[in-house]
Formats: sequence, structure tokens, C-alpha cells
Amino acid sequence: MEKVLNFTQGRVPLLISMPHAGLRLTPAVKAGLISQAQSLPDTDWHIPKLYDFARELGASTLAAEYSRFVIDLNRPSDDKPLYASATTGLYPATLFDGVPLFREGLEPSKAERLTYLEQIWMPYHQALQGELARLKAEFGYALLFDAHSIRSVIPHLFEGKLPDFNLGTFNNAACDPQLASQLEGICARHSKYTHVLNGRFKGGHITRHYGDPAQNIHAVQLELGQCTYMDEFEPFDFRQDLADPTRVVLKELLEGFLAWGQKRYT
Repeated sequence: MEKVLNFTQGRVPLLISMPHAGLRLTPAVKAGLISQAQSLPDTDWHIPKLYDFARELGASTLAAEYSRFVIDLNRPSDDKPLYASATTGLYPATLFDGVPLFREGLEPSKAERLTYLEQIWMPYHQALQGELARLKAEFGYALLFDAHSIRSVIPHLFEGKLPDFNLGTFNNAACDPQLASQLEGICARHSKYTHVLNGRFKGGHITRHYGDPAQNIHAVQLELGQCTYMDEFEPFDFRQDLADPTRVVLKELLEGFLAWGQKRYT
């Protein structure tokens, strides 16, 4: 297995996780994908580039190298469903549009998928858990921001157009409700963009599993509409003209996250 993640340690109590940014495929997955999946359309495109200001903020970053088509790092290892509505699992079987992901009979074997679990999913979660533990030991608390993006119109997954900024805190079980309210307020100040808190996307496995306010670990997921920073269809180009104003909001969200933590714990 090639390099499975990119981790950079920061200097403030914030970790930005990017579990769906990966583009790498295993030979078995690449060989079995249908033609329309070869371009990896369900990727959280350009997320590390979009959040390239994280180093300036002093945040730690953790980004996946392998595509979610190999294994989804934001799903539990037992593959229990996170949503009652349409979604994809630990080993995705369909594209977001509901079309089968693999040609018939060419899905990776059970043994191959066990390797993906052991050599891709586990290292990512070990790194995530280890960094949260380090941050809590050093600062007394840890902040986790799970960064995602998605095409803004996907009828198979949700009706209509998705709001631009979709904050998820698992109905405030993953972070302090006051923090969630403050982050929502930051979005509301930028009336150019639409937003929602705990709408269609309430937070995936990472937010739900690691967010533990009682233990001073606060987790928030952001599902960002890709129309805010890129062309949503192939070749999925990054749009600097769109990304720059979107980065302003993202930076305010992360600065607000950090400011809340400092005020709450000092």
C-alpha cells in the first residue's frame, strides 16, 4: 500500500480532517470501476488547496490519500448506516447518483477490502485519535473540524439545491450548543451564501465518534457546496474567483472555533 495520509502537526488546539480528499486507487478498485466513475466524481475535490490557510492559523491537518471509492474513512468500521435516507457505506457500491460503482462481478474481494480496512482506514483513525489526544493533553481541550464538500444538486441524495454551508454537529451531541450557534451566526453574516445547521448532513462517523463535549473534545462537520469554489462537473476545475470569497467565510469559521475554545477554557 502506498502512502495513505498526509498529516501536518500545528501549534493550536485545532485539527482539520479531510477524509474524502484522496484520489489514489488500488489496482482492484481501478480495474472494476464503471467508466463514469473513473474520473472519481464523488471526491471532495481540492479541499486541501481550499484550506491552505490552515498553516497560517496554526491548525493541524490530516488528509486522506486514497479515494472514498476504495474505503470511506467517514464511515464506522462495522459499516452501520449513519442516515435513514440514501447514502453510501464503508465500501461504496454506488455513485451518489445511485448508479452501481463497479462493473458486475468486478468488485474488490472480501480479502482485499479487509486490507483496505487495516492499511487505510485504521492508520487514518489512529492518526486522528492520536492528534486529538495530543491536543487535549497540551491544551486541556481539542477542536475537530471535519472538512467536506459535495455537488450542490444530487436528486438521489437530497431534494433541490443544497445550502452552500452545511454545518453538522450531530444535533449538538458532538460539540457545545453555544459553539454551534456561534458558527451558524458567522455563516449568517455572509448573506451571499446560504447555510443550515444539522440539515441533511448532521455529521458523519468522524464527527459523531470523536466529538465528546463532556471530555472537552468538540467536533463540527462542514459539508460545503462545491459550487462555492469550483466547477462541479468534469474536469472539476478549481475556481480561484469563487474560492477566494469562500475562503473568507471558512477562515472566519475556524478563527471563531479557536476563539470560542480559548474563551471557554482559559
